[in-house]
Amino acid sequence: MTLEPTSAAIIQLAWARRLGLDDDAFATVADRLTTSDPGDLGNRITRVDDSARSLIFLRLFGVSALVGPQWALDAAATIPDTELAQHVTLLTITRSHGGHGLGSSALFFADDLPLQQPSEDLTVSQGNPEAISLEGLCPPDDVNEVGLRGLEHRFTIMHPEEDQPTPVACGAYAEWEGILANVGVLVAPPWRRRGLGTLAASIAAHEALASGLTLQWKADVSNTGALAMARSLGFATGGLHASVNLG
Repeated sequence: MTLEPTSAAIIQLAWARRLGLDDDAFATVADRLTTSDPGDLGNRITRVDDSARSLIFLRLFGVSALVGPQWALDAAATIPDTELAQHVTLLTITRSHGGHGLGSSALFFADDLPLQQPSEDLTVSQGNPEAISLEGLCPPDDVNEVGLRGLEHRFTIMHPEEDQPTPVACGAYAEWEGILANVGVLVAPPWRRRGLGTLAASIAAHEALASGLTLQWKADVSNTGALAMARSLGFATGGLHASVNLG
């Protein structure tokens, strides 16, 4: 699916606020790019934050931004966006300052999605214990990447059993700046490749849309399953986010 023209502006506003930039920062550069070279490093938005505990690079609808300490911005001044988008480049820049962790993620967005219909009646819980129980059934790397505990609106699909229903998949989202719904999904390994992840994500996404939010899907560039799910749900590619922790 494609985004409405106004949706891109809404997404840019949310990210500008999240990065501590002026509300119109992305729109101003986007207008300038119509008459200048997109590869001109002078078109990169930067914000100095010498107290920052991370270095963040964002490429959003063709406009890039870099936020971090002055020494990091100076080191990146002559590096093209295509290289900064790579996690290894940020690690190289920050190595002497303890740069570590995080990575590069593809960003997808949607302002509407097709509704996924379950093939049978399902029980969906919005309780916190069920989501936490699901995390205990999944590999730690998957749990850390999805970060269900940071996604406050959770919708967990339960599998009925004789003694007690078992959580099998959870779609969830967090509100960003009251504008975006950052969506994630976690599926217990024995229940993967059965469409439950897609269904759980769709449930969370449509709850967010009903609340008037624009959808965001953020997935590590190496997570082929999450990337494929975003596309199958109908999300449109919108950018890339790369970051490293400092110290």
